[in-house]
Amino acid sequence: MLKPLLWTIAASQLVLAALTLFAPLAFFGWMGLTVPAPDNGYMIGMLGARFLAYGIGMAMLARAERPSRFWIANMALIQAVDLALALAYLGLGLVPLAVAAFPAANAALFTAGLLWCLRSPDLCAA
Repeated sequence: MLKPLLWTIAASQLVLAALTLFAPLAFFGWMGLTVPAPDNGYMIGMLGARFLAYGIGMAMLARAERPSRFWIANMALIQAVDLALALAYLGLGLVPLAVAAFPAANAALFTAGLLWCLRSPDLCAA
């Protein structure tokens, strides 16, 4: 279960990297968010670099014979924070459910799967 999960997370991070690096302002619009001022593309691009690095990192973990528990926990933390932010912004009424549902569902599934594998390594081997 772990390796397919890591490949799925890698793919999601690489898609986010491409969108935030090459079409940052349009991506916000496609998501249903307020399109930021053009100069914010600079900061969004820097975020894209991190998506790229984590996407590559998750792909490397998926290929590893024994993936690093530290990096699995690190990604679980990122996904848990993503989920918490989605719930907070939904609760405050700042983003509609239609905007947050898909990213929040991904974050919930990724967090649960990663934590399951950290707690049950024998069940998640391969």
